[in-house]
Amino acid sequence: ACICEKNKRVTNCRMENGVCWCDSVGSGVSVDCNKLTSKCLLMKAEMKGSKSGRREKPKDAFEDTDGLYDPECENTGVFKAKQCNGTTCWCVNTAGVRRTDKHDADLKCDQLVRTMWIIIEMKHAERNAPLDAESLKRFFKETITSRYMLDGRYISSILYEKPYITIDLKQNSSEKSSGDVDIADVAYYFEKDVKGDSIFHDNILNMSFGNERLNFEKTSVYYVDEIPPEFSMKSLTPGLIAVIVVVIVAIVAGIVVLVSSNK
Repeated sequence: ACICEKNKRVTNCRMENGVCWCDSVGSGVSVDCNKLTSKCLLMKAEMKGSKSGRREKPKDAFEDTDGLYDPECENTGVFKAKQCNGTTCWCVNTAGVRRTDKHDADLKCDQLVRTMWIIIEMKHAERNAPLDAESLKRFFKETITSRYMLDGRYISSILYEKPYITIDLKQNSSEKSSGDVDIADVAYYFEKDVKGDSIFHDNILNMSFGNERLNFEKTSVYYVDEIPPEFSMKSLTPGLIAVIVVVIVAIVAGIVVLVSSNK
C-alpha cells in the first residue's frame, strides 16, 4: 500500500490517516515511515536476517526437496493428500510439496493441508546497469496480476535487496474464493518462466530492464502451511546425526560391559 522510505527492513506496510506505517522485521512493532526507526528495532531487524543480510525465513518454511514426481490428482485437479511411489508414501500440501517423512502404504493423511504463504526468492546475476527497486516491484506486481491472473491482494510484498528479489504470496483458506487462482499454481508458472521453461505457448516472459535482460543465478521457493510440517529430526545435520548414533552405540556397549562384569 505504501513504501517506507526511511526503513527497508519492514513488512505489512499500509496507509493510516495519510501516514505510511509498517511492521519492523523481527519485532513486529509498527513504525512511522515519516520518522527514523529506533536503533534498537533496526538492530533487531538486522539480527533476524541471515548472514547474507537477507530476510529470515519463517520458522516452519520449507523447500521442495523432491522435485518432479507423478502425482495422484483429484477430479477437480487438486493434489490428493496422500502420494505414493510404489510402496513408499507421504503427505503433501496444496502445492503438492511433501510435508512429512516417507512411510509405507499404511500412512494416514487425514487432510490436504493448505499452503497459505509462498516465498519466492531469486538472486539475479551481475548487471551493467543498476536496477531501480520501484520499477522492479511494479513490474513483478503487474506481471503476477496480469500474466498469472492472481488478485493483487494476495501479493503480500515484493522486496529488493541487491542481488535478491523476494516475492511473498499469501492466501489462506478463509480468503480464497472458488474463482480465485491458487498461489501454488501461480508460483509454479512463475518459477518455470524464470528458469526459461515457460508453460505458456509461444509466450516468453520478457524480463529486460534498461535494454538489459534480467538473468537469475538461483531461484528458491519456500512454503508455509496452515499446519506445520511433520518432518522428524529435520533440523539435524548428517554430521550431528552421526554423532548421536556413535553416542548411542557407545552407551549400548557400556551397558553390555557392565552386565558382563556383574556376571
